[in-house]
Amino acid sequence: MELGIAPFGCLWLYDMVLRMSRVRVTNFYAGRVQGVGFRYSVKTLVMGFEVTGAVRNLPDGRVELIVEGDKAELEAFLQAIRESDVGRFIRQEQTNWFEAKNEFRGFEITR
Repeated sequence: MELGIAPFGCLWLYDMVLRMSRVRVTNFYAGRVQGVGFRYSVKTLVMGFEVTGAVRNLPDGRVELIVEGDKAELEAFLQAIRESDVGRFIRQEQTNWFEAKNEFRGFEITR
């Protein structure tokens, strides 16, 4: 049997495996995270990672980040936020992991 590229009929299986390996993380950031360019910095940082999701300000002064991707990629992205210029404004971070819902097609700042 010759190894090579899978026939087109197996693309659905490849897509399913990719979707199954994705996870979702919801992060809540507290501190002085609003009014300091936090969301825009996160949107700039995300360009270096294979993740999708959204970031928004919450009425209670926190910022909510929801991202999906490979777990190692998400962990690296969260670490990059902590080490960025806006990381110094974070006083508390709450992280929750879930199964991916695959509802995002990129990354956006929402209101």
